[in-house]
Amino acid sequence: MATIQTLYLGDLRTEMTHVQSGTRVMTDAPTDNNGKGEFFSPTDLVAGALGSCMLTLMALAARRLEIAIEGTRVEIQKVMAADPRRIAEIRLDFYFPGNYTDRCKKIIEGAGETCPVGKSLHPDVKQTVVYHYAEASSCELK
Repeated sequence: MATIQTLYLGDLRTEMTHVQSGTRVMTDAPTDNNGKGEFFSPTDLVAGALGSCMLTLMALAARRLEIAIEGTRVEIQKVMAADPRRIAEIRLDFYFPGNYTDRCKKIIEGAGETCPVGKSLHPDVKQTVVYHYAEASSCELK
């Protein structure tokens, strides 16, 4: 059974439906590739999927550590290349609401590095990740 169904709507726009939930996502070709840029482009979704995947795995690790990372955000920049047109680099800056022990940082960051989206990207796609932490707090494994 399909996970996603995609319908071409014309004018370089698609509508994807997540079969299990019925949730819909629209895509447009980007303005630099003859599109309207009114929705995410397919390559935007790839970059966003990487950030979302990493953050989800970090949240799972934080849950095990019994620390809160709610409010953590990731700012993502996608860098395109030509000949052939492709994603050359995805830059991710993670901003955490707290500052954790070095041990906890290592666990959280390591969890993000196991992201299957990142592992599925071609090795030529550079993944640049920077972590930013706020005020001091602590954590212990339970």
